[in-house]
Amino acid sequence: MDRIPLAERMRPKSLDEVVGQDHLIGQEGVLRKALASGMLPSMVLWGPPGVGKTTLARLIAEKLDRPFHTLSAISSGVKDVREVIARAEGEGLFSRSSVLFIDEIHRFSKAQQDSLLGAVERGSVTLIGATTENPSFEVIGALLSRCQVYVLKALDEGQLLALVQRALEQDPELKGRSVVLKETGALLQASGGDARRMLNTFELCVLAQGPGEVVLTDDRVHEVVQHRAARYDKQGEQHYDIISAFIKSIRGSDPQGAVYWLARMVEGGEDPKFIARRLVILASEDIGNADPNALLMATTTMQAVQMIGWPEGRIVLSQCAIYLACAPKSNSAYLAIGEAQATVQRTGDLSVPLHLRNAPTRLVKELGHGKGYAYSHDGEDHFIAQEYLPTEIEGSVFYTPGPNKREQAMAERLIALWGSKYQLD
Repeated sequence: MDRIPLAERMRPKSLDEVVGQDHLIGQEGVLRKALASGMLPSMVLWGPPGVGKTTLARLIAEKLDRPFHTLSAISSGVKDVREVIARAEGEGLFSRSSVLFIDEIHRFSKAQQDSLLGAVERGSVTLIGATTENPSFEVIGALLSRCQVYVLKALDEGQLLALVQRALEQDPELKGRSVVLKETGALLQASGGDARRMLNTFELCVLAQGPGEVVLTDDRVHEVVQHRAARYDKQGEQHYDIISAFIKSIRGSDPQGAVYWLARMVEGGEDPKFIARRLVILASEDIGNADPNALLMATTTMQAVQMIGWPEGRIVLSQCAIYLACAPKSNSAYLAIGEAQATVQRTGDLSVPLHLRNAPTRLVKELGHGKGYAYSHDGEDHFIAQEYLPTEIEGSVFYTPGPNKREQAMAERLIALWGSKYQLD
């Protein structure tokens, strides 16, 4: 019989045993309150690996005393989905709806996700999907609109070490051992916030030292995990660290680093569509109007990758990554929308000035809608100075052109039109 891993042996038996995610299952957490009311919505749990998505789904079903069904998006087809739904709806004839848990729901095709819609809409099944990918990209809109999205956070160092201490105190196979945690830096680094990986790595380090006292050091952890590093990469367990290094290399204008981390993702089996999406985001967030062609390049890359597939798609990704790394950088568009959102959150729903309001009927025209609006194309150079912000925030500055050639040209035009109104210089 195969040995049960430590992470599985230590899987929480109740919500109170779950470490972390207080914003969801703490005493004031939204999921805790939903469970107390018995009105549980269908949901998507989004977060990195090893933070408790599967555990939460099981505990929710147990707490509500509902039948629990599970499917893996890797091995299940539309037929499997329909069979499980039929079985779950049969159970629901005499009880509350069953819980259907779908692990890695982002891997479900559109047809598979479509097959869930009816049951979720009827409420005969409460869906809990788990994903490490942004559900806005990976879950169809019709299904996502019927679900709440809850974001799970990576565990911090204190929470991870608390899990190790709990294992030493409660696990039948470890609590009799003498284990000294002399150094924990390498163990925490190897975990990447993934509790499952950390506990299993910790157990391997203990077992590798044989019977007797175990002294955990960084060197001991490195000796154990170095032989597993390639397999970790291939399974995507360094997903977040590597994509972070990739993005930061491009932002830092280093094409060598960009291509290296791209190669790591290619060799590790990363989803090329995920890489392409991140390039599209970066093209606006970190380059923006310093080189508007960057966004065109990135979106074309995403389309090309979808058309030609793998492995040739890696060449297109490489070209795009190099172009973006070499492009001038500006985060002015990113900062502008952030400033504008902060103003909206601070000031609320300010009224649209009358001259900017739509005036489709005689009644609203009589109320002054559209009165005083100047049609810009009637002015010299297609410009007429007028106020476009609510009265309460007139003169606010959200966008400041970056110190690059293209945006400075934009700044010169704005100054020529507006004078010193927005103090763009």
